[in-house]
Amino acid sequence: MQPDGMTLTNPQAAGHPFLKGMYDDGYFPDHLVDKGRAILLRLCERIEAAPPADLPALYALTHAATEEFNDLEAEFDEAGSEIETVAREVIGDDFWFVASTYGFADADAEELIAPREW
Repeated sequence: MQPDGMTLTNPQAAGHPFLKGMYDDGYFPDHLVDKGRAILLRLCERIEAAPPADLPALYALTHAATEEFNDLEAEFDEAGSEIETVAREVIGDDFWFVASTYGFADADAEELIAPREW
């Protein structure tokens, strides 16, 4: 079910239903949730391509992905939706899932998404 070109080697990440809580809620347009899912899959790809040596290196990657979600917020607004409480929790949980799946279970959940504007 991954878009073309995205092949994750970590089976946990490859099989994870990213943003499931948003797909299950009609308030969030699927085509925009798809874009959010792609951000998380690219984050996994970046981690697999060049595994971060430590937490600061991981945070640099997660902060870049968080900035992509910040950019996506305007598209949600235009579609009559927004990245609100439910979405924040789902997205935050998936960032933590990514960190823990790739060996960073000690990552700070808030620091992973520190630059968020949602």
